[in-house]
Amino acid sequence: MRRARGPLVVALVLVPAIWGYNWVVMKKALSYMGPFEFAAARFIPAAVLLMAFMAVTRRPLLVRPLLPVLAVGVLQTAGNTALSLLALRQGPAGRSALLCYTMPFWVVLLAWPLLRERPTRLQWLALASAAAGLGLVFAAGAGAGGNVTAAALATGSGLCWAAGAVLTRRLMVRGELSVMALAAWQMLAGGLALWLAAAFLPGQPTTWSPYLVFALLYEILPATAVAWLLWTALLSRVSAGVAGLAILAAPVIGLVASAAEMGERPPLLEAVGLSLLLLALVAVGPLALRQARKVAPGAGAA
Repeated sequence: MRRARGPLVVALVLVPAIWGYNWVVMKKALSYMGPFEFAAARFIPAAVLLMAFMAVTRRPLLVRPLLPVLAVGVLQTAGNTALSLLALRQGPAGRSALLCYTMPFWVVLLAWPLLRERPTRLQWLALASAAAGLGLVFAAGAGAGGNVTAAALATGSGLCWAAGAVLTRRLMVRGELSVMALAAWQMLAGGLALWLAAAFLPGQPTTWSPYLVFALLYEILPATAVAWLLWTALLSRVSAGVAGLAILAAPVIGLVASAAEMGERPPLLEAVGLSLLLLALVAVGPLALRQARKVAPGAGAA
């Protein structure tokens, strides 16, 4: 039981922290590289790294069925990342992070009919708190002259992420899949899709700098190889809706980091919204831990 809960707690802590700060890294990196090129340079090496590790450790490399896994890569990896980066080019990092994290609302809506995961009473309360918090953030952003196109792109990235998360959860509950192989193949599929997009829609010429090297290393290792693996493992342990709500700390961390490093200061209304988001996170955390106790011994083997 404790061994089942330990990795879950690690995922619930590390994934929001890594992805929260990643919004600052991506925003700064776009000054040196085009969005599609940067995203492809993130996912393809990370996928190759994971596959090489699996080969060395003699873990199963292939996944079945492959087509839905590739669809997850296009939705959750390529679509989510591309729309997020395009939003970052036109809007603040903190606000873009929050709009992308409308993902949990889409997850709950999609998981109910597709996965038959009926939201619990506590989940509805957390969802209501999070919805009110994000609503206040949207209102604050509109009042500050927020870019509508950037908002639409960031919200679209959340929808792509939610669809990929629900599809991942559906694959997990239907059969025992290797979490690492699933993460690697979706990254490779998404990375190749982004590479094709960069070939047809090239961005600005790449300007190499020490920060761009740091950004690429951050993207490949912690933000992709580590965090996506933990995220996929989290989806194998808890429901898609709980997983989505549990990482609402990431946009909060993104807002704090963007304020500290880039001078983005949220107004009072936005600060109230952040407080409601934190309430949602606190409410759903214990629920995620309770769900971990129900996991079968072999579920989500990696």
